[in-house]
Amino acid sequence: MDTDLDSLATTLYVTIDDLLIAHPEQLPPRPRVGIAPKTTDSEIITLAVLQVVLGYHSERRWVRYVKRHLVCYFPRVPNQPGYNKRLRALASTLVWVSSVLARSTDQWADGVWVADSTPVECGRSRETAKRSELAGWAEYGYCASHSRYFWGLRLHLVATLGGLVVGWVLSGAKADEREALTAIMSALERRPGQVVITDKNYHGKQFEAALAEEGIVLLRKARKGEKPRPGARFFKPLRQVIESINATFKAQLSLELHGGKTIQGVCARVAQRVLALNAVIWFNERIGAPVLRSLTAYDH
Repeated sequence: MDTDLDSLATTLYVTIDDLLIAHPEQLPPRPRVGIAPKTTDSEIITLAVLQVVLGYHSERRWVRYVKRHLVCYFPRVPNQPGYNKRLRALASTLVWVSSVLARSTDQWADGVWVADSTPVECGRSRETAKRSELAGWAEYGYCASHSRYFWGLRLHLVATLGGLVVGWVLSGAKADEREALTAIMSALERRPGQVVITDKNYHGKQFEAALAEEGIVLLRKARKGEKPRPGARFFKPLRQVIESINATFKAQLSLELHGGKTIQGVCARVAQRVLALNAVIWFNERIGAPVLRSLTAYDH
């Protein structure tokens, strides 16, 4: 590992280890009797972050790389089946660590958030759609940004203008984006007057009234036939931010190559990528990097 990646891995591991020692209730239950794992949960979570930052969407190739090149840092890495099992068991812990890191940044106090959803494709063949364990949750949907149909899920994101993910949820491809946003916002601690910028699909009098009752100011582009809405001059540049965040997930964090075949597997891999992005932003803020949402120094 180069110096920058070494610093990220070391700082992240120490922070996660301290968090899990202070909050053991965030770890999955483990039998008191049996063989204790040789690789700690903190090491597995750190490896999960490094895996997506370095662009290894194949767990088998990643484990081989770690055993050959990173053995001095991680001397007791399980084989791919064990690594996969540990990672899936730690899915809720990944979500919790990501949230803790996000809340410890100055970005968390940003008064303007952006929200959108992006497709998470889970298969392309008809047989996959019929026989996959994801069938019933994953479904056919349409992606207007790419003018194509897909079979899978949607990742709904709420993020700061700096790219920090403050809330997310996975749903079926046809799920109502407004319901997903309401669910995310209801679970978040926020300041009164929090501004959320969305596209014009997040509309409806009852929907906007419900957000207003929670102290949330919704800004969106006016739909056809509607009167001009306040803040229209900010929509184009700020809406581009969430598109750029989605592009980071797709291009640099290989979201579309997640490889999950079960509900638990998909959730773990999405949580892994959200944690990786938040961890890089958290670390870049600590070292005073000029661009917080930049993975370039760590992806090689």
